Amino acid sequence: MNIRAALLALALGLGACQNMPEPYAPPVQRQPLVEYHPRFVSIVDMADPDAPQRFVQDIADYSQATWRWTLKRPTVRLRLNSNENLKYTIDFTLPDLTFKDTGPLTITFYVNGHMLDRVRYPSPGYQHFEKPIPPGWVTPREETTVAAEIDKMWVSKDDGTQFGFIISRIGLSQ
Repeated sequence: MNIRAALLALALGLGACQNMPEPYAPPVQRQPLVEYHPRFVSIVDMADPDAPQRFVQDIADYSQATWRWTLKRPTVRLRLNSNENLKYTIDFTLPDLTFKDTGPLTITFYVNGHMLDRVRYPSPGYQHFEKPIPPGWVTPREETTVAAEIDKMWVSKDDGTQFGFIISRIGLSQ
């Protein structure tokens, strides 16, 4: 009887086996996206196609060039991963054409409404301003505003059109 039970168990076991179709591979294993973070922009370059999405106020959004005209207080919004070692950074131009009428200009630089500095520019031309900001002025992953305010606008004698300065890029760098 023991032999008979063993043969029956062997027959049932062999009948349960089947060959898998060829080729067979297990599904590809992928890592979960636990570290996904949305894009965080720290410098708004006026040549970027998505730059107008970052404008808050006083920056012309009609230009396709690498620069744009501003009005009184050009402001952009950013989101940053960190508030450590940040520097306010801006590249701009005070054009000869407008400067001959306005004379020396003063520009005040802001981060989230905090005044960082006020600089007097006695001559026209390309300008670069960069200065560290206190970490407490920016909260990581929350909206941050960066602005530059000119003290005197240029006003056209022909039609009253107003311009501030020409901006190339503005934001916070590390």
